[in-house]
Amino acid sequence: MNRVLITLGLAGALAVGGAALAEQAKPAAETGYLGEAGPDTYKILPPAPVPGTIRYQADRATYLATRSQKDGARWKLATADADEAAIVKDMSCALGMEITPQAAPKLTKVLMTLRYDVRRAVNHPKDIYKRQRPYLIDDGDICVAKTDGLAKSPDYPSGHTTWGWTVGLILAELAPDRATEILTRARSFGESRLVCGVHNMSAVESGRTNGSIVVAGLHGSPRFRADMDAARKEMAALRKSAKAPDPAACAAEAELIAASPYN
Repeated sequence: MNRVLITLGLAGALAVGGAALAEQAKPAAETGYLGEAGPDTYKILPPAPVPGTIRYQADRATYLATRSQKDGARWKLATADADEAAIVKDMSCALGMEITPQAAPKLTKVLMTLRYDVRRAVNHPKDIYKRQRPYLIDDGDICVAKTDGLAKSPDYPSGHTTWGWTVGLILAELAPDRATEILTRARSFGESRLVCGVHNMSAVESGRTNGSIVVAGLHGSPRFRADMDAARKEMAALRKSAKAPDPAACAAEAELIAASPYN
């Protein structure tokens, strides 16, 4: 299933901050903020599309149509976005600053803890629906290697999209004046899975819903709210001193993600 992929991807997402940062997340390592008390996303998400339905045919048509984007600029962004460990770095233009785990230990703590809540929200419906990824149904190029591990990881809902949208919502809370830019980039992070050809359109759409469910549940946790308060103060301080990203690169990114990948 997607369990191994998400575990490794999210575990590595902030581990680059060093052993000290990893150590501070250990108390919640097995449960996240919510544990089994988190919302049951399987019951909340719409069912995965099945053959013979309009959603199933729309997924196939979208996958086949987007194969034409191979080797283009949006394809290259999708390839880069395949590294879910780089999500905060990918948000630099949207945030208007470059931040690292070392410079933002409070934010790092939040993300390292909630990654387990994200994993649970993704794996439960994936393990039930066991929907094949689109390239296993219709032939076509994808932007990453066609490994056995990827093939065995179900399509619905998208783990990358759930993670990206969750992180986007968290960052939008911490920098509300940048919410439009942050959530636009978070949306495009999920859409990269569509462009890449590793997820169906319905899986990407359900991933955004899934991330929203996770964040809604997180707000019921006093520990999460306390950690967010600390991260908010940290973010405010960082914004006064952090390095701004390259304006030209950010302008190019903004133009690229403004175009619909569904055309």
